Amino acid sequence: MKQAIYTLRALFGVSMFHAVSRSIPSTIALAALTGVAQAQLPELRHGGAVPHEVREIYDHGLQYLAASQEAGGAWTRGNMQGPAITGLCLMTFLASGEDPNFGPYSAQVRAALRSIIGAQDTVSGCIGSGNMYEHGFAMLALAEAYGAVDDHNMWSASPAGRAVSVSRAAGAAANRTVGQALELAVRCALASQKQNQLGGWRYSPNAQDADTSVSGAVLVGLLAARNAGIEVPDQAIDRALAYYRQSTGPDGSVGYAGGMAGGPGDSLARSSIATLVYAVARRKDLKEYKATIDYLKHERGQGRNHNDEYTFYYQAQALYQGDPDAWEKWNKAQIRRLKQSQQADGSFASQFGPAYGTSMSLLVLAVNYRFLPIYER
Repeated sequence: MKQAIYTLRALFGVSMFHAVSRSIPSTIALAALTGVAQAQLPELRHGGAVPHEVREIYDHGLQYLAASQEAGGAWTRGNMQGPAITGLCLMTFLASGEDPNFGPYSAQVRAALRSIIGAQDTVSGCIGSGNMYEHGFAMLALAEAYGAVDDHNMWSASPAGRAVSVSRAAGAAANRTVGQALELAVRCALASQKQNQLGGWRYSPNAQDADTSVSGAVLVGLLAARNAGIEVPDQAIDRALAYYRQSTGPDGSVGYAGGMAGGPGDSLARSSIATLVYAVARRKDLKEYKATIDYLKHERGQGRNHNDEYTFYYQAQALYQGDPDAWEKWNKAQIRRLKQSQQADGSFASQFGPAYGTSMSLLVLAVNYRFLPIYER
């Protein structure tokens, strides 16, 4: 049954997959396609096998994340913690191709989901401490898990049938499904945007200004939710894209805040974010998209700022969406870099802690697997 869920997605597309998965029992759907799943391996569906080096790096990193996950489902080592980190780590497991319901990391997947949903405010739908960065990445993780993870037993029992312990906050959210949590998360993002004069997002859900970094985290989460079948108004997507278009200069550089093009500092990450949102929103026809992808193809170096993991995370997806040939060359360089920098325990060092460094580094490689729906071209 391994990879069968992802095969369903590949065969029918994300939207159709979610419609089918909600209308028939997953066991029936998987059984019906057992033969197809066995014959339709990733390398056949995507035109090339995942490099052996990628598998080694990725598997070693997953082993570290599995061993360092706290009993409550979160990752707390380092100075960056909370639902955003939990969401990033969750996506690394979902992206590996292992069955999230019966595979070797199914317990970690369920525990991470319980932690994220337990951190969600029941009324507003916002996840975490009120930081929209945190909310955006957590919402993205929920969107990627929706339809892939059978959450019927998520709160009552572990995959082995043992009762699970949950925190007091998670206990209040017990029995909330991934779909219900995702719909609430979308509600929070839309409410925040509605009162934002620029059509984007800033750190606070009540902010009147916006920046292209926080907005990217939230907008990618909304686009993933829409691709998963959750209702997201076109007007909300259009307003957010208009903000990015305002912020994109003719040369493909992207401003940071205020809806102005250009600005101080390295814009490699921001141009990557803009490229990604244009592509996932299916607006490659825009002149701004053409400008940002051209910028990336000429500036696809090893990163130049203090938070390279963040830049690489978005570069991987943006180049993959925008120029497969450019991504292939860039990806080979990343494989060499990550092979050299991986620690003996499988982790990757970062000023924000090993969970952040490891999850971000693995998600750079995850594009090679093509299992997360957000990575579909």
